Amino acid sequence: MSSEKTKILFVCMGNICRSPTAEGTFRVQMQKQGVEHLFEIDSAGTHAYHIGEQPDSRSQLSANKYAVDLSSQRARQVHDSDFYHYDYIFAMDESNLAELLDICPAEHRYKLSLMLDNIPDNNGKGVPDPYFEGRFDDVFMMLNRASGFLLNKLIKNP
Repeated sequence: MSSEKTKILFVCMGNICRSPTAEGTFRVQMQKQGVEHLFEIDSAGTHAYHIGEQPDSRSQLSANKYAVDLSSQRARQVHDSDFYHYDYIFAMDESNLAELLDICPAEHRYKLSLMLDNIPDNNGKGVPDPYFEGRFDDVFMMLNRASGFLLNKLIKNP
């Protein structure tokens, strides 16, 4: 791996449930493997609903059950500069991926994919939005699993 950090952005709609959970699970997995110095990570939302807010309390509660602290994160919206800055941009579902594709410069579209596509044989499934549906623990487990596969893949092939 080069001396330059691999930069990853996790994206959902409001940046208060799924993408902060993805960021948190990836961060803890990096720390467990002692490779946090190799990565720069962040999360953002396609919409400006919750800018400056902490992750949803239900997401934080679910993450805390697994010793993942999301409390220092604050919601932000995706910026045009993100497409230039980040090496990988992972959308939580097809809707967010479509929004990103609409605003992403053509030369950076190769950076965009679905987060759960890091799980072998996922076949394009997205992370369900727990904001209205609940299922915060299920979402945590999905994202934790995907983060593990992603981290291992990037360590082997940056």
